[in-house]
This record gives sequence, structure tokens and C-alpha cells, in this order.
Amino acid sequence: MKNTLVVIDGPTASGKTNLAYQLALQWSCPVISADSRQVFKSVNIGTAKPAASMLQNVKHYFIDHKEIDEHYNVGDYEKEARQLINELFQTHATIVLCGGSGLYIKSILHGLNDLPASTKEIRAVVHEIFEKNGIEALQKYVQITDPDYYEIVDLNNPRRLSRAIEVFLMTGKPISSFRTGEHEERHYSFVELTLIPERNELYHIIDARVDQMIEEGLVEETKSLMDYRDTQAMDTVGYKEIIAHLEGNLSLKQAIDLIKQRTRNYAKRQITWFHKESAGLQVDPANEIAIQNYLKEHSLL
Repeated sequence: MKNTLVVIDGPTASGKTNLAYQLALQWSCPVISADSRQVFKSVNIGTAKPAASMLQNVKHYFIDHKEIDEHYNVGDYEKEARQLINELFQTHATIVLCGGSGLYIKSILHGLNDLPASTKEIRAVVHEIFEKNGIEALQKYVQITDPDYYEIVDLNNPRRLSRAIEVFLMTGKPISSFRTGEHEERHYSFVELTLIPERNELYHIIDARVDQMIEEGLVEETKSLMDYRDTQAMDTVGYKEIIAHLEGNLSLKQAIDLIKQRTRNYAKRQITWFHKESAGLQVDPANEIAIQNYLKEHSLL
């Protein structure tokens, strides 16, 4: 099929990376990452980037795309990724888009309205709420003003909670209302495949992955990046808990248990998002026959 964007998405640890890699090998095409943390350099173990062999054998875009101390958002991604997709379709009939950052994927498939820029005064107001009353106050504010966003946002990420509150204070509208937009006509079609493992199996995989990250050196990696602890890149499940451990606020076991818990919670929110937003096949990755049949239906196998 000419100019087809094959979207492989789903929650963390669902097998997206491996499937995208295998398909890209088969189709001799590149992979465009839709992961809001793998975009940064240096944060490797904690973001579960594709293995070095994968990156060597298949061209991946938006992996190690920005320096660790840079800022990057969905608006930046939408602009850059759509331009890249149009360029790549001049030489490829098929491209794979792979990731679990729902807004990044939605920005490519459906577009996003521009979010209003915050002012220094508004940021100061929200920061004061956080400083005086903690992250629980931010969570409560978002729950009241934007229950839809509350269901899918990382509730342990003060940056994203603060941004939602800033938008509400600036416009009187919830940030979720800005998630449907129009952009220029696409000159390609897309096929979406959403991997959603059985819940208990997914949680087991998550726990095992966290243990593997520790074995691979997550503590040592985090220690080497402590100078960047306040950056967007490090404001990520895994790094935040290990930072707390290194600063003496958690034992290593407590940090590991908390990473597992928060990752499972994040996966649950991702599943909620994709159940609502995915327009394609939602399938257990263990069901290889269903995946193959779906791709065959779209003349991709």
C-alpha cells in the first residue's frame, strides 16, 4: 500500500519496540519513535530505549534527539515529525510509528490545537500552590477542573499537572479540550495496532523489567546524571525514585518497589487512554495470528 503509516502503540512494556523493529526489518523502512522521554540523550536504561543492535540495523528517529538539559513538548514533536514523515514517504512506501506517548501519537494522526503559552505570573501562582501544599494539591485541582485529563495524566509528574492548571487559569478551559485539532491534509493513510496485554501478565513484565533495569545499572546511570536532576528528561518514573534513594530519602528496596508501583499505575492510565483513543485493532501481543491477519487485511503482509 502506498504511503502507509503503521502505528504500533500501547502501554509501557507491551512489546511495541520489538514488533516495530521486526516489521521495519521486513519492510526495510525506518521507525519513528513516539516516546516523550526516549527523545532525550543520556537517559538510556530508565527509558528502555531500543537495544544498540536495533538502532544499528534499523534507522530510528526521535531517539536521542535532544540533549538531556533541553526542553521538548508535543507541539515541537508534531511539527518536526509531520515534516519528517512527508520527507520519508518520498523514498518509502511504509513507515512505522512506535510509542506509548498518547498525545505524541494523536498529534500525528489527528492534530492538536495550539496550547496557550503561560505567563510568568500564572506560573508563579501554580508554583506557590505546589510549594505550599505539595503535589496532592495539584492532583486535586486537576481532578476538579479536568477529570478527563486526570484519568490519563501521570499523577506523580508535577510539571504536567502544573501545565494543566496553567492552561485552565489562562483560558478557563480544561487542557483536555485542546486535544482535538485540525492540521493540513495528510498525504498518507495510517493503520493502528494497539498492543494491550492481559493485565496481570503486563504487571509481571513490568516488575521483571524494573529488576532488569537495576541489574543493568539504573542506579549508576542516575548517579552519573545527578547534575541534571531538575531537567524534564529526569522528571521520569525510575529516575525520580532513584534520585530520592541517592539523596537518602528512600532505601533502594523502597525505590525499586515504588518504581514498579508507579510504572504499573502509568500503564493502567495508558490503557485507559488507548481504549478511548485507538482507532485500530486492540489486541493482546501474544495473539500473533490476530496481528498477522490484521496486517494482511491492510495488504501489509
